[in-house]
Amino acid sequence: MIYTIKKFTYSAFGLSIFSEFLLPELPEIDMEEHLSNITVNKVDLTEIWSELYIPNRYFIVEEDFIMFQVPDTAIYLIKNGREIFVSPIDNSQEDQIRLYILGTCMGALLIQRNILPLHGSAIAIDDKAYAIVGDSGAGKSTLASAFLKKGYQLLSDDVIPVTLSEENMPMITPAYPQQKLWLESLNEFGMESTDLRPIIDRENKFAIPVAEQFAEKPMPLAGVIELIKTDSDEIEVNPIQNLERLHTLFQHTYRNFLINRSGKMDWHFNTSVAIVNKIDFYRLERPTSHFTAHKLVDVILSKVKKGEKIR
Repeated sequence: MIYTIKKFTYSAFGLSIFSEFLLPELPEIDMEEHLSNITVNKVDLTEIWSELYIPNRYFIVEEDFIMFQVPDTAIYLIKNGREIFVSPIDNSQEDQIRLYILGTCMGALLIQRNILPLHGSAIAIDDKAYAIVGDSGAGKSTLASAFLKKGYQLLSDDVIPVTLSEENMPMITPAYPQQKLWLESLNEFGMESTDLRPIIDRENKFAIPVAEQFAEKPMPLAGVIELIKTDSDEIEVNPIQNLERLHTLFQHTYRNFLINRSGKMDWHFNTSVAIVNKIDFYRLERPTSHFTAHKLVDVILSKVKKGEKIR
């Protein structure tokens, strides 16, 4: 079992995080615990979980808390958008525990704080943010990495925090400077995996530090690009319009099944309505028969740079 004595303070998702767990992916900051936005503490949740557990359900969701268990890893509790409690299971691995703190826990916490978490990668083009969303395996991180290869910056990979400014404009806040890439993508980019840390239970997926190409300031969200795999040999780009935009935002909200069970449907709908007519939405279909990330970047840039709609 993991037992951490030292406490650490980090910055991520526009929030300060005071943690009893080492989170090496996040930038450390100097701040006292009582001033932090979020605390991450190690506690024993086994008794509470046994009282609330419903057979065959991994999540227990109420308006003020979200609780879930990852077998052989940990029990997690997220409360009021401020607190994350972690109860490691015996012989669990620290990397695996951390994976869910930075993923599902942060996604749930952002929902509790009325911050819309999109599932994907966000890149910066000319001081504007573009969110690349899609189903698992669509190639979101790979496409974002291709942008980085051309000198562009990353704002987020996996969980993209979207807020509305005082002027009701959608903004993306940087998450933390790391990507996750499959070995196949590393090979295509000519990157060596020898010195990279594999993600637990995904031996062929690796954590890629990108501190030198990480955008550290919030940027206005200019577009959402939905990436879809297709059997066609051609790249096809079409606009997403009207009510389908609302469906796209909901479909690609991180852990969207938590929204209704947390009593957040009205908030999510109103936030989405405020966003859909202020930004561009694109559906980008890519062939699975060959590696297209570099060509996809060129297609997107050729339109974005000219201020044109991608069609």
